[in-house]
Amino acid sequence: MARLSFDNEIRRNKIKSVLLMGVIIIFFIILGYIISALIDPSYFFIIMIISIIFSISFTLYSFYNSDKIALASVNAKPASKVYHKELINSVENMALASGLPMPRVYVMESEQINAFASGRDPKNAVICVTTGALKKLSKQELEGVIAHEMGHVANFDIRFITFVAVSVGIISILAEIFLRSLWFSSNDNKGKGGAILIILGIIFAILAPIVAQLVSLAISRKREFGADATGVKFTRSPTGLANALKKIKGDSISQQDKHHYPKAMASLFISNPFKSKIKGLFSTHPDVDERIARLERM
Repeated sequence: MARLSFDNEIRRNKIKSVLLMGVIIIFFIILGYIISALIDPSYFFIIMIISIIFSISFTLYSFYNSDKIALASVNAKPASKVYHKELINSVENMALASGLPMPRVYVMESEQINAFASGRDPKNAVICVTTGALKKLSKQELEGVIAHEMGHVANFDIRFITFVAVSVGIISILAEIFLRSLWFSSNDNKGKGGAILIILGIIFAILAPIVAQLVSLAISRKREFGADATGVKFTRSPTGLANALKKIKGDSISQQDKHHYPKAMASLFISNPFKSKIKGLFSTHPDVDERIARLERM
């Protein structure tokens, strides 16, 4: 089997993410065109302004406070230079290897092996690791996990995903406004052509948010592959991350542990903390076996 180049993998996943982002933008344009054809253009213009302002305002607040929100939601504490020396050293090593600023390091209580990165840019990045990861991973495996998270930081994944969230949010708001407006607006689009346009508009308004969300999940999976490849670039070895993922695959989560993870944050972690059996289109993460197989080919 042919070897994979981590540089090619990084480039390929970035291209795929941008193409998927293009799909969301196309859906946004089509939905806007259908609505403008059925509703008075000036009325639609006002709706567009309101929906865009609302969606962008909410997402920008989350974007600029993403690190604080993420850390508070899992009750993470700053890593101790005494008790978490190996973790801090691993982060320092990966910061040097990547050429990025040293992120703030946090630890959250959980027996599960997991970690996440957050922050709007490398200067404001944070990395959080579970106590389970510190207990169960070797030094090499821990560095592999840290390298993966530094990969998210280096690739500006938080910024990219924020842009996706804004687009998906606007599509969902527009679709909801359009469907509700049909109940209150008089039908000026008489005739067979107008009726067909309305039916198409309803179908598209229902499907557009669903498709946009599926595309968003696909982008999330591509960013995970990209972070894996970038992590290998930083460590110059796929072994640590691959072995860490093998341990993560065999790891379990208790009912008590589940309360430590907000479902809204599941996509941020290196592995879905709820061990979801959902795969494919509806999954936040790529299949672990596929990730391991790709790493072993690098």
